[in-house]
Amino acid sequence: MSGRLWIKDPLAILAEGAERGVIVEGGAITALVPAGTTPDVPAFDAGQHVVLPGLINTHHHFYQTLTRASPAALDRELFPWLTALYPIWARLTPEGMEAAATVALAELLLSGCTTTTDHHYVFPAAQRLGIRVTLTRGSMNRSQRDGGLPPDSVVQDEDTILADSARLVARYHDASAGAMTRIALAPCSPFSVTTSLMKATADLAARLDVRLHTHLGETQDENGFCLATLGCRPLDYLEECGWLHDRTWLAHGIHFDDGEIARLAKAGTSVTHCPCSNQILGSGHCRVCEMEAAGMRVGLGVDGSASNNASNLMQEVRAAFLVQRARYGVTRVSHRDALRWATEGSSACVGRPELGRIAVGARADLALFRLDELRFSGARDPLAALVLAGAHRADRVMVEGRWVVENGAIPGLDVPGLMRRHSAAAARLHDPL
Repeated sequence: MSGRLWIKDPLAILAEGAERGVIVEGGAITALVPAGTTPDVPAFDAGQHVVLPGLINTHHHFYQTLTRASPAALDRELFPWLTALYPIWARLTPEGMEAAATVALAELLLSGCTTTTDHHYVFPAAQRLGIRVTLTRGSMNRSQRDGGLPPDSVVQDEDTILADSARLVARYHDASAGAMTRIALAPCSPFSVTTSLMKATADLAARLDVRLHTHLGETQDENGFCLATLGCRPLDYLEECGWLHDRTWLAHGIHFDDGEIARLAKAGTSVTHCPCSNQILGSGHCRVCEMEAAGMRVGLGVDGSASNNASNLMQEVRAAFLVQRARYGVTRVSHRDALRWATEGSSACVGRPELGRIAVGARADLALFRLDELRFSGARDPLAALVLAGAHRADRVMVEGRWVVENGAIPGLDVPGLMRRHSAAAARLHDPL
């Protein structure tokens, strides 16, 4: 959309001084419309909508939508969960990956997510771009024969990984403000990547000026592995490898102690909180309040659909609110905190200050929710109702000034056909014969 459009008179909007909405033009927010102002601009009537900045998902594994509720992995903690699923994931095909990514992207869009990351580290595979993305080139080169967790069939050698990482950055990474596609580099974890690859990837990311991402601090098993194999705790290992700085964001960050949180804050390293995955795998709870008090930025991620079993970021907002409220109490965590984690906090994780807020100059990424379901009946505070009453589906979503969800649907997407393709691919993955 190149012309001006007034998102007019919303029920509520997560912005100060925009009581009558916002004006978007050329992919950006060009004006906030305060009370008592009537601009002469074509309008979309948002009188039945609550308007949020587009939500930002900072940790996902698209391919895992093919292994939801897999009997092989039920009721397992992370390490046995991974060892049960790695052989299944090793059978991924480009066709299955395309279906998996499309399902993940569609779910995210329909939940009000306008920017997502994907951490892909099982090869071979193909990816399909959809909404605004930061695609992280994942990697694993420490297999079971080298003392790691993944089987030999799903790892690559260091030279192949580094060469392909450089190729992807050169071909797809767009560093401009408002970019639709960026690339980050993402060795998977201390138990699946060698020290050499971690250090080489950090050097490459610095030369190419791209961000770094990995899993860290997720489980006590990871702590034990690092102490036994590397002789130090995970964060010490990260620092040794040259990763402790402000271009790095980490998935999970559950088991950091007070001193480690202070070191992360000083370095400017961000953390993605993945509450549903952490609860399903019994991994623990991210210490979000201590992190923010120390000055860290915290975002939200749905994590892989095989651990979360969903790709719904608005549901993740509510899960984060409930988990952190239960941990810290009603005076420490509000619905606005949870919304902030999914917007401004997540934008900090991926290094995109032009996203995650409704302000002049920010990109025109917006999520509009209706409150006309039974779950919202009687709600008096519309913003609070989204979190407390469990909003899960956006009515309209705008990315870069264009409507990509209208009336609760993605225009042109054959959902029944997609589900048939996706279900068939999942069945082939589990039963290749």
